[in-house]
Amino acid sequence: MNAPTAAAHLLPEIQLRNVPQALIDALQARFGAQCSLAQAVREQHGRDEGSLQAPPPSAVVFAENTQDVADAVKLASQYDVPVIPYGAGSSLEGHLLAVQGGISIDVSRMNQVLSINAEDLTVTVQPGITRKQLNEAIKDTGLFFPIDPGADASIGGMCATRASGTNAVRYGTMRENVLALEVVTASGEVIHTGTRAKKSSAGYDLTRLMVGSEGTLGIMTEITVRLYPLPEAVSAAICSFPSIEAAVRTTIQIIQIGVPIARVELIDHHTVRMVNAHSKLTLREEPMLLMEFHGSPASVKEQAEMVQDIASEFGGQAFEWASTPEERTRLWTARHNAYFAAVQSRPGCRAISTDTCVPISRLADCLLESVDEVEASGIPYFLVGHVGDGNFHFGYLIDPNSAEERTKAEAMNHTLVARALSMGGTCTGEHGVGIHKMGFLLDETGTGAVDMMRAIKRALDPKNILNPGKIFTL
Repeated sequence: MNAPTAAAHLLPEIQLRNVPQALIDALQARFGAQCSLAQAVREQHGRDEGSLQAPPPSAVVFAENTQDVADAVKLASQYDVPVIPYGAGSSLEGHLLAVQGGISIDVSRMNQVLSINAEDLTVTVQPGITRKQLNEAIKDTGLFFPIDPGADASIGGMCATRASGTNAVRYGTMRENVLALEVVTASGEVIHTGTRAKKSSAGYDLTRLMVGSEGTLGIMTEITVRLYPLPEAVSAAICSFPSIEAAVRTTIQIIQIGVPIARVELIDHHTVRMVNAHSKLTLREEPMLLMEFHGSPASVKEQAEMVQDIASEFGGQAFEWASTPEERTRLWTARHNAYFAAVQSRPGCRAISTDTCVPISRLADCLLESVDEVEASGIPYFLVGHVGDGNFHFGYLIDPNSAEERTKAEAMNHTLVARALSMGGTCTGEHGVGIHKMGFLLDETGTGAVDMMRAIKRALDPKNILNPGKIFTL
């Protein structure tokens, strides 16, 4: 395998395409107040939670239905102008940046539940609904949507990046949980992929093609996803360990012996300290596993006891249980706020966040080598991981005005990804490629596979207007 190129982490050269006034006039005539040219609105839609920057889009269209999206895309296509879908703005790899200019299509107002089919365990929604809004809307059905990437991301954005998160070890990722889509193509045509049936052998799997395409092949306007029965019993636990290695070895043992744990999250001692300060908690400032068990009361008790025995073998101690919804919410809210806790721990910093995923058998090796590297660098960092499926995240907290710190952090990101690839892993477990990992995708898949992706992109988007400059260059 070739090492990732030295420029793999850099923002591609900005090459803005002309946005003619005639298009702006046409958008304002069609959308009125739904089309904004305000600088503040454009800037908001021209950045995500990552550290890369680019000029903002020329206009923002707030779509309220599928026809709005189709009409905006048709107008953009008429003038060969890029369109960038926008949901909640929580992505981390530059997905929202208008690196070739264009217009942003904000689908956050398309946030309705369209139909609930409780008997079939499915729900159809618009793309702007967030995962929390969805679960609030279906709470009376006794069902829930389990995919939980941490941020309150939109379902459309989660589909676009093929998100996973804390529950993936038991419930899978968006890839396994999206059944059907309504999509606006590059020409403004509305197509449908998949059905509510649990499986199909009919033709190409266009649903899977769209899920993970990061807005480069179409804009999703309706999404049908799987639901799951709310477990009869839920219990969460935290356990502290003398080292990261002990926590990781515990996780590996849990998975390999087949304990059906729902969530198992690693938080290193630096992150625990940051979370304590941010969320006003008093957790032991040691490497920690935060776990959750779903099932019947008897099965949850059995799972928890088995995990506690395994943890004890590796020096785990200070087991604390949270059985009430309020206690569990307190713990998981602290975990989900880890990113913001870390950023606030160094005022004025920016986080260069990266994620990789490796086979569970190589998790300890990859993680420990990466920890040693960042400890030696002197750059503050945080570490969290959905370690039950071999996925972990580093955030390097840099001074945005320090070229030396950025260079050092990007070099560590480069080495981390190369390490994961050498161990049979992937350059991104859930954040997606976006801009930041375009070079790494080439190293992971090879020239032939990326050329095939390019061929698909050219076939479906010949004018290259759908979120251009992401995943790979044309």
